[in-house]
Amino acid sequence: MRHRLRGRVLGRTPSHRVAMFRNMACSLILTMRADPEREGDAKVRGRIVTTVPKAKELRPVVEKLITLAKKAAPHLERAAALGTTEERNSPGWKQWRESAQWQQWNAAMAPALNYRRRAFAVLRDNEAVDILFNELATRFSDRPGGYTRVLRLAKPRLGDAGERAIIEFVGDRDRVKRRRSAPVVVST
Repeated sequence: MRHRLRGRVLGRTPSHRVAMFRNMACSLILTMRADPEREGDAKVRGRIVTTVPKAKELRPVVEKLITLAKKAAPHLERAAALGTTEERNSPGWKQWRESAQWQQWNAAMAPALNYRRRAFAVLRDNEAVDILFNELATRFSDRPGGYTRVLRLAKPRLGDAGERAIIEFVGDRDRVKRRRSAPVVVST
């Protein structure tokens, strides 16, 4: 019986699954800085093509990472207000470093650093973590959830006829419903 067992196995060992989802999440996040003109980069930003079961399992992984980045945003704003613009190791910076303001900055920065380290533990890629915290957290700051979507493709994979899907971030290429205009009634 499969009681209390969650998630798809996908024919892989647990360590292989973790590594696969780490790579897929990094690939999806790194496509945000992809240049379509450069060879080897994604043709469309914020989108990867995979199989339907993999996309469905990847979705919660990516959404939890974006939620971590969003939770860090208020701490970073508070720390920015307490920070300094002095160059590192300059006399002004050293004075700030030994002041009470640095203690407040450090206390404000600690939770954000914790969130960043938790995201790095999942992704293991500094550039992906930077994109996650700098771009995606601000992009989805007013959205309560549902940062990705899974779209099924009509054409199956060529080698084994596996059902393919696109997993992408919402917001860029969303279709907007046009409101129908009410019919004009002309009275004579």
